[in-house]
Amino acid sequence: MKTILAAYSGVLKGTGSSILSSLQDLPLAFWLCGSKMEKHLQVISVLQWVVTFLALGAVCTVLLIYMFCTDCWLIAALYTSWLIVDWNTPKQGGRRSSWVRSWTVWTYFRDYFPIRLIKTHNLLPNRNYIFGYHPHGIFCFGAFCNFGTEATGFSKKFPGIKPSLATLAGNFRMPVLRDYLMSGGNAVIIVVGGAAESLHCAPGMNSVILKNRKGFVRMALQRGSDLVPVYSFGENDAYKQVILEEGTYWSAVQKKLQKLLGFAPCLFHGCGLFFGNSWGIVPYGKPITTIVGEPITVPKIEDPSDEMVDLYHAMYVKSLQCLFDKYKTRFGLKESEILYIE
Repeated sequence: MKTILAAYSGVLKGTGSSILSSLQDLPLAFWLCGSKMEKHLQVISVLQWVVTFLALGAVCTVLLIYMFCTDCWLIAALYTSWLIVDWNTPKQGGRRSSWVRSWTVWTYFRDYFPIRLIKTHNLLPNRNYIFGYHPHGIFCFGAFCNFGTEATGFSKKFPGIKPSLATLAGNFRMPVLRDYLMSGGNAVIIVVGGAAESLHCAPGMNSVILKNRKGFVRMALQRGSDLVPVYSFGENDAYKQVILEEGTYWSAVQKKLQKLLGFAPCLFHGCGLFFGNSWGIVPYGKPITTIVGEPITVPKIEDPSDEMVDLYHAMYVKSLQCLFDKYKTRFGLKESEILYIE
């Protein structure tokens, strides 16, 4: 502001020297503003995703119902008709959009934390894959950024592999939100721990729910899809959560709501929009590093036995454990820290 006032003062006095000296300071002023602007864009890009995930589906559902009671009922009727016709598209691979995956907003999303994707082994494009993502965290920021967008260069690191990030079926029943989420490919990314795992996430915790999660292994055997363990260091650091003690009344209520709604109603907080030391829904800017491990070759068996499922499940658990142990010290964890598999 002082720079602009000085330039304006020079114009009033009729001197060009004041304007020249003032303009010489402008690049520094613009650079400082540009740096702050980039940070603001990063915060906005993350906030829009959080708000979209939490509210877009519900808001659009209410809006659609309201439109039926207004002069815009025809628009609502046409969209509802399209919704009925298009109902099974998510089950059939969705509608992959390279344009949406490459939006610039996702680069700001990536840089806010920042988020990195590390490749440890090549994946053959003529094979199908099921990626098991751990841990869930609150919003799966690492899973979304790495596999739902091109912000970390997935297609360049794994040429020929087209990832599809699986989510709750209920999200695809929400108007507008379903179209925002749909994608398709030859590699499916499943957050194995699901909603139950999100109840146990907190900064510094390395706990995954996996012991009794064998459905993804059975599906891999039925389709002959190789299993790929994935671990995201820092995923649990994005929010602080109030973890309710087991056996308490409120813990029981939380679990009942989880079964009823399909997702876990967590009590969490991040930082505020304007002040970093205040509470809010903006996640903490902690680094998230996603490691894609070595694929486990899986044969195609249309009706695998329980013993066969247990065998490949044990192989997967061991592979995930080795992945965690190999990289934990590189990302701030102590050598003594272990991965708790529940």
